[in-house]
Amino acid sequence: MDQEQENVVPVRDSSPPTFADDAGRGPVSRRLVLKYGLGSLACMAGGGAAIRYWTHRLPQAVAAAEVFQNGAPKGKLWKLWKKRGWDKEARHYVRLGRNIQCELCPNECLLEPEDRGRCRNRVYKEDKLWTMAYGDPCALHVDPIEKKPLFHFIPGTDVFSIATAGCGFRCLNCQNWDISQRKPEETKDPRGEPIRLESGQLYAISRSDVDRLSMFPDDVVATAEFFSCPSIAYTYSEPNAWYEYMFDTAKAAAAKDIRSVWVTCGYIRQKPLLELCKYLDAANVDLKSFETDIYRKLNSGKLKPILDTLKTLKREGVWFEVTNLIVPTYTDKPEMIRRMCDWLLANLGPDYPLHFSRFHPAHKLTQLPPTPVDKLIEARAIARDAGLHYVYIGNCRDVDEAETTFCPGCGEPVIRRNIFDVETINLDGGKCQNCSTPIAGVWS
Repeated sequence: MDQEQENVVPVRDSSPPTFADDAGRGPVSRRLVLKYGLGSLACMAGGGAAIRYWTHRLPQAVAAAEVFQNGAPKGKLWKLWKKRGWDKEARHYVRLGRNIQCELCPNECLLEPEDRGRCRNRVYKEDKLWTMAYGDPCALHVDPIEKKPLFHFIPGTDVFSIATAGCGFRCLNCQNWDISQRKPEETKDPRGEPIRLESGQLYAISRSDVDRLSMFPDDVVATAEFFSCPSIAYTYSEPNAWYEYMFDTAKAAAAKDIRSVWVTCGYIRQKPLLELCKYLDAANVDLKSFETDIYRKLNSGKLKPILDTLKTLKREGVWFEVTNLIVPTYTDKPEMIRRMCDWLLANLGPDYPLHFSRFHPAHKLTQLPPTPVDKLIEARAIARDAGLHYVYIGNCRDVDEAETTFCPGCGEPVIRRNIFDVETINLDGGKCQNCSTPIAGVWS
């Protein structure tokens, strides 16, 4: 997400470790995924029942994203990774004969033994699906909650933010591509003496220390407590790719009355989402566009799963806010923005905040200019005209009141912000001090 590009502990600048017995090829096309998946049909036991099940799942297999054939870690690397405890069996997958299908996100990667999933984190080894992103963050920082961006969730507080490598998307405009588009072993080094982060050490460790740093769920919670952070954010890359680490940390945090914040593209299947919602307190969902074709071209994903995620979060009572990055020539069409706002109003109501974020050239779209300011102002006007109560403009210092919260009852400002700093809060028990209109959000 565009706001999430600053103030993280970066991965090292040196080349990732290499091991003599490592092997792996690049991503495999969808056609080949289908081909080698169908090849396993002959290995399936049980005849008719198994074949019927495979036939039922075939449409998802056809749509499965590219995987890294034979891309799982081998030999010394895998042994050292397991010794560090940076592996854990995945929570959501099914067996299809000799193959495994991941059921975490709509990519539904179909893996043969020794394959690696599209998110780069999940590998099929030792007859199981494993995550390689457990207790091994490559980015960590104390941030203002407004940076996520969450404007209606305990404003003015700090949030302890963590990330590992990996993402199931391939966004051309990704601001954090240097971790989201890398494998865990390209951001962490399991060789040498291990390092565990103790309370208070966050700003004492060096960048090279982060390479070998382990932070398991209890460590993350203890660090958040030390810095008096009332919440923990799973952010910077795509937390769905390191679901088990996020889930276990959120569960441990809930036991200590620390809240969990999910900063996400929202590309997740319903079963793991419902499981996660038990321990989620807030989310910012990046609704990247409102056209499936643009999702495919810009992000290599689909629109409907994200819309389903938004509706599920509302139904499960998780506070959330939506971000829409306006990318020139891709997502800056007024008609599409209008349809998006109409959908948000009709399906979610007027009170979930919408953040229009300014695009800045990055990753594979460096040829594009930053979003023109007038486009951002036009988008805000469209959203307000549609009936949304709380509309903001982010990543832009050239718009007056871009981040001010106005009361939908009397129109008076109730929260004024300057970038990530909260300057004034005119609320009394979550209500406007001027007219007592309730302001949607989580305020305490």
